Amino acid sequence: MSDSTSANRYQLAELGALLAEPARAAMLLALADGSARPAGELAHAAGVGAATASAHLKRLLEGGLLAVHVQGRHRYYRLASDEVAALLEAMALPRTAKSMPHATGSDLALRRARSCYRHMAGELGVALCDALLGRGYLHTESVGLRLSPQGAEAFMQAGLEQAPAVKLLGLSGRSCLDWSERRLHVGGPLGVAMMTAMLDAGWLRRAASGRVLVPSADGLRRLSGLGVRIES
Repeated sequence: MSDSTSANRYQLAELGALLAEPARAAMLLALADGSARPAGELAHAAGVGAATASAHLKRLLEGGLLAVHVQGRHRYYRLASDEVAALLEAMALPRTAKSMPHATGSDLALRRARSCYRHMAGELGVALCDALLGRGYLHTESVGLRLSPQGAEAFMQAGLEQAPAVKLLGLSGRSCLDWSERRLHVGGPLGVAMMTAMLDAGWLRRAASGRVLVPSADGLRRLSGLGVRIES
């Protein structure tokens, strides 16, 4: 066995150990919407006391799954990277909502549209990616996915203001495998900017809690102008 294979084996085992603890998993999932939260909120999400939460957060930081932002006396924890978010997205719910015999309304809403870290996932995110690729508005380069000038123009024609639409041109994205649809949606900086622009424009809004995104009737109409089609 090569040294690299052995190292990868132990790294994978350590990752499994970090994720196997329910309290740590709860903390990570609480941050999957891209937020940064203090230790007290994460302790509450995990159902543990302050001292236990502190020990778990220390392990997650050392394991490279979390990063911390210090502001004065306060410490705010967030996921370390888009890659960590994609890993959680892929592992957290391996079955689609369609295959769940007792899927609830919240399961179906999560499947329809949700934030994957800070970009849009679910049926709506996949449909947007498909539409942009199909119309030639999105194409693949060596740096990843890029929106074409025609794509930026299409966003403006659909009702997005010029400044956020033009901003999309300078950003690269990446293909992110959607756990519920088993197809690709747009991640990376481009995906983040697209979701932010649609939230700011009122095409989407965040649910009161969790990661669910709710498209407005006007948002669905404008997305339809980009070729996006999803089931009612």
